[in-house]
Amino acid sequence: MAAGLAFGRDAMAESLPRVAVTKDPSCGCCVKWVAHLREAGFIVTVTERPVNPVKARLGVPRDLASCHTAQVGGYVVERHVPAGAIKRLLVESPQGTGLAVPGMPTGSPGMEVDGMEPDTYEVVLFGPRGRSAFARYCGGKVI
Repeated sequence: MAAGLAFGRDAMAESLPRVAVTKDPSCGCCVKWVAHLREAGFIVTVTERPVNPVKARLGVPRDLASCHTAQVGGYVVERHVPAGAIKRLLVESPQGTGLAVPGMPTGSPGMEVDGMEPDTYEVVLFGPRGRSAFARYCGGKVI
């Protein structure tokens, strides 16, 4: 059974594009978010270096910027976006630069806190044409 699970996860990862994460070397929440993506089947590479130049080059608005930025399938992913929202982004391919989660909501992937109720939050699609709500979550669950 375990071999079947491993094969299923490997097959899923092969069908998903790689996620390239650039993160601030001192950040710990990024490590948890990367683990969340890997558990969801993504193959993730991580580069530790100052992230502001990367954000500026990729068009991340300053008010959405955080300690890590990811690139996947031609999109930018900023902050603690759930893997399910990224998968939906890749399937639907909307016009935009990428996804972000404003703030650092408790319960979002990488921001889980034992004993605290998860926040409800929006995943935002952003780009040159502005911003729009892409998904709504409570913790790690879409609502």
